[in-house]
Amino acid sequence: MSRSSPLPSTTGARNNPSDVLQPRRKAQGRSRWRKTAIRFAAWMRWLHIYLSMFGLAAVLFFSATGLTLNHPDWFYSGAERRDDTEGDLDRKWLNPESPKGTTSSASDEGRDVAKLEIVEHLRKTHGVRGALAEFRTDEAECLVTFKGPGYAADAFIDRASGHYRLSQAYHGFVALINDLHKGRDSGPVWSVLIDVSAVVMTVISLTGLILLFYLKLRRIPGLVAIGVGTAVVVGVFWFGVS
Repeated sequence: MSRSSPLPSTTGARNNPSDVLQPRRKAQGRSRWRKTAIRFAAWMRWLHIYLSMFGLAAVLFFSATGLTLNHPDWFYSGAERRDDTEGDLDRKWLNPESPKGTTSSASDEGRDVAKLEIVEHLRKTHGVRGALAEFRTDEAECLVTFKGPGYAADAFIDRASGHYRLSQAYHGFVALINDLHKGRDSGPVWSVLIDVSAVVMTVISLTGLILLFYLKLRRIPGLVAIGVGTAVVVGVFWFGVS
């Protein structure tokens, strides 16, 4: 009588480590990815909220001035004011004596004028503001121009007598904010502020778009709204501008 061989045990197959660990690893991988996605969404939400609050003043300013800039005739009536004054400068500032035996050429006419003293006199005496935009000289006259947001001033100076005529133009509050919107005659510091505001608005828009993909119920309607808005902008440009 032969001994029958024992039936193969299924315990080893059930307890195979690779079969047990593989689903667990997949679950851990999905859990790790989900945690990373949750942290990323939370960081995007934090960035979106606080950048929106930080850039709120800039967004409101550039939005409102976009309207005033596009419709200047709505706001400009009676806003401009012009002041004309006269005065006299020290003639030594305009015609310094050349050393004996030397002659001044046309290229030296501007160097002979005391530009700093003239500019400071106009600022202190008449409250001229804005940046110095131009200082032009010839044999008979000097032209000094100042420009700022919503403001311009021109001084015409007679080199022989030192007498000058100064005209200051104030274009009003709306012109001031419109020039700030365009960055015209506003200086390098304001130019940096415009660049920073543009970057902040771009990041706000991108973080809002990223957060949209985490909202399952609003993802499709949001993408549809983005598509419609983009199509409107492109359509207006295509049919109304080009």
